[in-house]
Parts: sequence; C-alpha cells; structure tokens
Amino acid sequence: MSTIFDKILDGEIPCHKLYEDEQVLAFLDIGPLSTGHALVIPKERKAYLHELSDASAAAIGRVLPRLARAILEVTGAQAYNVLQNNGAAAHQEVLHVHFHIIPREEERGLGIVWKSGSLPNGEELAARIRKALEA
Repeated sequence: MSTIFDKILDGEIPCHKLYEDEQVLAFLDIGPLSTGHALVIPKERKAYLHELSDASAAAIGRVLPRLARAILEVTGAQAYNVLQNNGAAAHQEVLHVHFHIIPREEERGLGIVWKSGSLPNGEELAARIRKALEA
C-alpha cells in the first residue's frame, strides 16, 4: 500500500524539502505542532524502525543532529523533541518510518504525559535482551 511518504519520494506530492541525500529525505511537516516541525524519513520503504537496514538507520542517525542544530538556529527554540512511533497502538499514522523533530516554543510543541512504572526483574529482562542482540 502506498503512503503519503511514498508519494513524496516518487515526486507525486511536493514537499518543503530541508535535506536530501541518497538514503534520507527531510521536509517540513504540513500540520506542524510548532514552527520548524520537520519529518525525517529513510528512502528505504519500511513501515517500522526494526525493519530498517543498518545502513538506513545509520544514515538517519547522521542527519538528525544536523537538522536539529539548523532548526534550533533558525527558530530560536531552546528545546525540542525527537519523536518516532511504531505501530497504530504507538500512534503511528503513516506506515513508513519517520522521525519528527519538534521545536518547543512557549506553549507550542509536543505535549507528553509520562506514566512511569516500576522495573521488577530488571537484570533478567536485560539479560534476555542482550541474548536477543547476540542472535
């Protein structure tokens, strides 16, 4: 199924491009939470972060800090959020990996309610995750 980001990558829908290289495209969000709200997407067409190749993930990792610096410089914002959602239950609306860079300006930006829990059996969970990383 084609997403809006596929259509942007294919040139069917225009965007306010901020950055582009062989692996990454960044552009302004057309429904911004604040001035400078940007989207960073891989050109690799995957729905979820865990599906990305290491090369695409690394390319995004190289671009995010550069874009954040430029957005802060231009907007004058002192703080920002980087947001990435995976799956409908996590509020992902477009099934193409994407990162939001959302500057915080006074009352505008990303609002978060953080409901902390506890960490029972933390070492057991950490050991299981380390084992999965080795596989």
